[in-house]
Amino acid sequence: MQKAPTARTIFKHGVTAATAAVFAAGLLMGLPGSALGSPPPTLSQAQAQLSKLQSQLDLLDQQYDGVQAQLAAMNQRLGVIDRQESVYQRTVADERDEIGRIGVTQYEDGNMNASLALLTSGNPQQILNQSSILLDLSDTNQWQIRHLLASAKQLRATQTLAVRTKASIVQLDTGLAAQKASMEKLVSQQQALVAQLTPAEAADAEPGAGGSTTAVYTGPTSTQAEKAVAFAYDQLGCPYVYGGTGPCADGYDCSGLTMSAWAYAGISIPRTSEEQWAELPHVSTLEPGDIMVFNGAGHVGIYVGNNELIDAPHTGLDVELVSFTGWYQETYDGAVEP
Repeated sequence: MQKAPTARTIFKHGVTAATAAVFAAGLLMGLPGSALGSPPPTLSQAQAQLSKLQSQLDLLDQQYDGVQAQLAAMNQRLGVIDRQESVYQRTVADERDEIGRIGVTQYEDGNMNASLALLTSGNPQQILNQSSILLDLSDTNQWQIRHLLASAKQLRATQTLAVRTKASIVQLDTGLAAQKASMEKLVSQQQALVAQLTPAEAADAEPGAGGSTTAVYTGPTSTQAEKAVAFAYDQLGCPYVYGGTGPCADGYDCSGLTMSAWAYAGISIPRTSEEQWAELPHVSTLEPGDIMVFNGAGHVGIYVGNNELIDAPHTGLDVELVSFTGWYQETYDGAVEP
C-alpha cells in the first residue's frame, strides 16, 4: 500500500460570485508576455510560467464551478418563486372577482359611487393603493376584502422577489461569460508555452501529459469505492469541459469527474475541489477511490491504485489515466475519502 506524502499547508480562499468575475479579469494582468525581439524563455522559465498559468487556471476553474452552482441554485429558486406567483395570481383573481360582485351590487343599489375599475385590475399594487375604497365597500364583507389585500401583498412581494432573482441570474451569467473568456485566454497562453517543451518537460509543469485514454477496468465493483473507480475508468477519453459534470458527451472538469464518480457509487460530495478538500475526511494512506488533491486544492483526481489516478486535466486534453509523478507529485496536497 502506498503512503501518501505529507500534506502541504495551504491557505484556503472563499470566493463569492461577485468577486469571482472581478478576479477573473484581474488574473490576466501581469502574465508573462513575449516582447518584440526578446529572447525565448529558457526551459526552466517556460516550465515556471506554465506552472503558474496552471495554478491560475485551476483557481479560476473552481471559481467557475462555484458560480455555476450558484446559478443552478438561483434558477431552481426562480422556478419555486414562479410557481408561488402563479398560485397568488389565481388567488387574487378569484378574490377580486368576488369583491367585484359585492361592489357591483352596492353600486346598483346606489350605496357606492366610487369607480370599480380597480376591481378588474390584476396589478396587486393598484389594489393595495385603493385599499381604502375596497374597505368602504361593505362592513359585512370586511373579511373577504382584507383577505384580498393580504393576497395582493403576497403577490406583490413574490413578483418583487422574482424580479430581483432574475437580475441576479443575469449577473451570474455575465460573470460566467467573463470567466470563460479569461480561461480561454489563459489556455491559449498555456498552449503556446507547451509547444516550446517536450512532453517530458511539460509533465513537470502541468497535469495530464502522457496519460492513457484506453485503459479498461477489470477489478471488482462490490464496494462504493470500487464502483467510483469503475465509473472513472468508463469516462477515459471523455473531453475536458469547463464546469462539466457529464455525461461523457457533455464533458467533465476535474471536480465534476470526482463528484460524478462518487454520485454513481451512491454518495453525494461537494461540487468544487476546494469544497471537497475542506469538507471530506482527510486520509494519510491512499486507497482506490480516494480523491487526490493538488495545487492548493485547485485540482483533484481519483486514485485508482498502482500509483495511478484518473484525471480530467485541462482544456485540450481528455480524461486520462496518469501516473502519480511529475506535476502531480510536485503539487500534491493530500487526499480525502468520501
